[in-house]
Order: sequence, then C-alpha cells, then structure tokens
Amino acid sequence: MPGPTERRIRLPPDPRSPGQARRMLLDALGAPEFEAVVDTTVLLASELCENSVLHAGTEYEVELRVTEAEVTVTVSDRGAGPLEVHLARPRRLYGRASTHGRGLTMLQRLASVWGTRHEADGTHRTWFSVLRTPARTAPARPAETGGSGPVPVGSDPERTRWLLHVPTGLADRLEPAELVAELARRLREVLDARSVVVEVDDGDGTGLSELARSGVPGPEGGLEVVLPTTAPLRGLLRVTGGGSDAPGRELAELVAHRVAMAVESAWLRGVDQRRRAWMTYLAETSELLSQSLDVELAVAVVPQVVVPRLGQWCAVHLADPLGRLRLAALTHADEDELPELRAVLDPGGRPGLGGELSDRLTALLRDDGSTMRFAMPTDGVAVALRARGRTLGTLVVGRPDGRPHSPEDVVLIGDIARRAGLAIHNAQSTAAHVDVSQALQQALLPRALPVAPGLDFAAQYLPATAGTDVGGDFYDVLTIDPAHWLVSIGDVCGKGARAAARTGLVRDVLRVLVRDGRTLSRAVELLNDVMMDADDPLQFCTLAAAQVSRPGPGEAPGFDVDLVLAGHLQPVLVHRGGTAELIGEFGTAVGLVPQVQLTATRHRLAPGDTLLVYTDGVTERRRGREQFGSDRLLAAAAAAAGQPAAQLVEAARAAVERFSSDPRDDDIALLAVRALP
Repeated sequence: MPGPTERRIRLPPDPRSPGQARRMLLDALGAPEFEAVVDTTVLLASELCENSVLHAGTEYEVELRVTEAEVTVTVSDRGAGPLEVHLARPRRLYGRASTHGRGLTMLQRLASVWGTRHEADGTHRTWFSVLRTPARTAPARPAETGGSGPVPVGSDPERTRWLLHVPTGLADRLEPAELVAELARRLREVLDARSVVVEVDDGDGTGLSELARSGVPGPEGGLEVVLPTTAPLRGLLRVTGGGSDAPGRELAELVAHRVAMAVESAWLRGVDQRRRAWMTYLAETSELLSQSLDVELAVAVVPQVVVPRLGQWCAVHLADPLGRLRLAALTHADEDELPELRAVLDPGGRPGLGGELSDRLTALLRDDGSTMRFAMPTDGVAVALRARGRTLGTLVVGRPDGRPHSPEDVVLIGDIARRAGLAIHNAQSTAAHVDVSQALQQALLPRALPVAPGLDFAAQYLPATAGTDVGGDFYDVLTIDPAHWLVSIGDVCGKGARAAARTGLVRDVLRVLVRDGRTLSRAVELLNDVMMDADDPLQFCTLAAAQVSRPGPGEAPGFDVDLVLAGHLQPVLVHRGGTAELIGEFGTAVGLVPQVQLTATRHRLAPGDTLLVYTDGVTERRRGREQFGSDRLLAAAAAAAGQPAAQLVEAARAAVERFSSDPRDDDIALLAVRALP
C-alpha cells in the first residue's frame, strides 16, 4: 500500500475557484480504490469552498490528505469571523432564503468526523474525514486535470455520465436541495459557465424562488430550460456565461430532467408530510372543539386553532334569529392590532363593520356556502358556519404573513368551518336543553317558602349537576289554612324528563288530596293508587309528609307534627337544648306495590325546636367506601340547635360538603321547620 497522499491548492475568493478545488480532488481520487469516497469528499469540500468564497471573502486553501484508513480535507480561510457562524444559521430548503450555508449540516450527516480550529493569526480551518471502504471493481475515473478548463472527462458519454450520475448511496443521504446543488455544480463545470441557477415555484403563491445556485450570475444573457415538472410545480434552470451551443443545451436539458425528478420527489414528500400534519391538526382541532358544550367557550376556541397556521387574524360572527351578525370571537397574531381590528369587524362598534364587508358577509349567510374572498381590512377569506341545515354565522380569516391564502389553505379553512359549525351547533343545542332542564327543575320547587306566624322555614337544593339532567328530588311547603301546613320531601327514582314528570305528579296529587281534607295516611294511599295506574315500576318514589298544626286555645305553645314516611329516611328533630333524634316509622315507598304499609306518628315541636327533613343524597354521601350516615347528620344538627332554620340547613350542608371533596353523584335536598321561641 503506498504511503499517505497529500495535495494542497491556494485559491482566490472567486466564484470559479471551487471548481478548481473539485478538479484537484477528482484528479487525486480518480483511482478505482477511491470510488466509494470520492463523490462524498468532493461534495463536502465544494460546500466548504463555496462558503469560504461567500462569507470569508479572502484567499483560502484546500488541503487533501489520504491515508490507508481515511480521506481528510481541510479548508482554511482568513475571514472576519468563525465560519460556523455563517454555516449554522437555519435555512429553508425552499423559498426565498439563501441556498448556501448547508456545510455543517451536511458534515454532520455525511462525514465520519469533522471539526473546526481557530488559529491565533486569524486563520479559520474547517476539516472533515471520510472513512475508506473496500472498493468494487469498476472502470477507472479519468485522471487528467485539464487545468482551469471544463471538468476533466475525455468523451461526451463520460461527460454525460459524470454530469448525471450521483451514486445511489450518496443521493439517498442528500436532501433534495443538496442533490440539486451538486447537479448545478457539475453542469456549470461541464459547460465552463459563469453560473447555474435553479428556481422553483411550488404553487404556494410566492412565485419562483431560488433552490440552488453555483457561481454568480452575470449581466450577460444565458440559457433557460423549463423544468419538466407537473402542475402545480414549475421551475427554470438558468445558465449564464456558457452552454449556448446545441450540445450545451442538450446537457442542460438532461440535467433539467434529473433536477425535476428530485424537485418532484421532494414536493411529493412535502405534500405527504403536510397532509399528515394537517390530518393531525384537524384531529386536534376536533378534539379541542368537542371539549366544551358551552357556546362562548366553543366559539372562543375557533380563532385560537386558526391563528397563526392559516392566517394572521381570525374572527367568528354569529347570526341572531333575524340574521344580524354579532362579533363573538376575535384574535390576532399581534395583540397590539386587536383594538383596531375589532373596531372594523364589530357590527356593534363605531364605526362598526365596514359597509362592503358587512353586506358581503350577510350575503354569504344566504348563499350555498361558497368561499368568499375579501380585500379589507386585509386580504382574506370568509366561510359560512353551517350545521344540520342551519346557518350559524361566518368564519373570517385574514391572509397569512407574507403570502395570500393557497388553495390548500382555503380547503382547510372550509374543513375547520364545518367542524366549528357542528361544535357551535352542539353547544347551542346543549345550552337550550340546559335552559329547559333548569327551568323544569325550578318549576318542581316552590318559588318561595311561606311566611307563617310562629314558624321559620328554610331550604336548600343542590343538584348533582347543573347540566341537562333533571333530578328527582323535591321539597314542598303548602299552606292548607292559617293553622295547618303541609311539609313534604321526596325522591323519585331516576333522572330526566320521566323523573320530572313523576315528581310533578307526586307533589301536585299530594297537595290536592291533603287540601281536600284527607289524612296524610289516606292521601299517600291514594297517591300510590295513582302511581300504580301509570304501570311504570321503575318510577317509584320515597316520600316524607308532615302536617304541622298550630295548637288550639289553651294548649301549650309549640306545634304538633303528624308524620308519615313512605320509604323515606327518618327526619331529624333538633331540640333547642342541643340534642337531636331521628323520628317516624318506616313505611312502603309509593308506586311499588298495590297496597302500601304506612304508620302515622305524632310529634311535638316545642318553641325553639326544629324539624329537619332531607333526601338520601345527604346520608349516602361517600368518601371512598365510607358514607356520611345519620350519626354525622345528628351531630351536625345538634351543634346548630337553637339557631334559625336557615343556619341549621347551612350547617348540615357544610358538614356534608366537608365530609367529601368528590363531585356530587346525587341530588341533595334539605328543608327545616323551626318553631320560633
């Protein structure tokens, strides 16, 4: 094995000098044994040389050292700053950003090892090594240098082969823009041109942008070849200072086909990546929109998912029953712009929604749902929000920063509008359902407790949820006459409209029967007959009914309480002295069997005593496996003995809430009747 090989060349900061460095490397590595590393070495050295020309602006030196194990190239310059400062800047593969400065990225990916050194004399060196691998049998690469002329290839087939053939192993590791840049370098060297530039328009509305460049374009005319790409892609390959003859055009057209393949491959891969990203984006949008059934929250989410991906700003207008628009949500990528934007887009503001835009948005509500483009206050698109045949409002999106909306953007905005419309419709439907349910729940409870001489009434009702479910718990206080009052509390099995209907039945039938003069026991028996006639065994009810009576002339102060329990929990009698006890005897719940077993009991409510009735949401409140139970209720009630009815009810409720911090899973009703001292 021959000893180490070393080559060195000093070059001026001229656009043509990287080509001389490439020819030197090709000459030194032209033997078959270097076939596995020559293309990678030349490509990486080219990047470093071009960056020295562009960023350092001084003479630079290229040094090659070949050993048995590796090939090392060092590029040294005396620029004003470290080379990696220029190379490490993030750069787009497409668009109007610079096409240079990929050096460090490619070194990290393709070199076996690399590094930089900064000498005290101001010299900056960047070096890399590529490990050698056993060579395959292959024809030798031509080795003549050719001086400063075109690439050192002897015949037209060899020139063409070198021009187009980038080894598969290397091409697979290159980004498309890097591969196109290498093809541009090779074409420039074959044609001995001043520059070769590749421009591509990927159909995003920004027009042609530079993808790759080798050399510096001059003022002289040149050759232009259209890249044979499919729509919406289009591109040009421009050659200046050479290649104007027929063979040069043919070679440029060959390279244009190879470049078009790389560009289309990258574009298709980008389309696939964007499609996957948009699918994820739309899925996340749907999840966000579905997380709230509150109308205001659902509307507020819509602009947040649109900005800044699809536009600089976004507004949602909702339509009232008369078709008038109301600004419901607005956001802007720059919060400082919000006041001015709101003044333009808010129909209720001053000067209000711009006349032309207002008329067009109103017309959009009546058309077939097509997308409307507008130019005030900025370019953008508007889409109607529709769901289940209803028009709910409009989604207005200003254009993204620096470009108009692309066709893909418009499609996505339409998709988001459909999802947003459905989410808003669901939230509006839920809100309407909640309003009806809460109105029905309130209708099942007394609007106000009566005011009676010598008696103090207080109650609290805590639903398990504030949503669409109507609970089956109820309480009621009815003035039968100036000396008698009906106090009742119950719990109908189940929730929802059926439970609400049965609750109303129980309350109203019991009222009518007691007012008609029936005793409590007889009234409950007749109520059971009415419920059995409904023939719905799943809608039974537990009930505690008490008739509070004022004492007659000459009787001791206080009140008599006649109590009937139909499957309901025993009430608590709280004595003003600080004791509490459970009273009453259990009976059969109404609506379960044709004949109920009931026991009426009489109790005395002395001055200062309080009768507390409640539903099972109190005693069955859970903390893990433990229940609140009647003992804790008795303790809480006894601690509040002698206090007004409202304070006793509040003390019982607070004790239940302190017992467990878990969300309530059952309704709670509490009703207290106190004999005033």
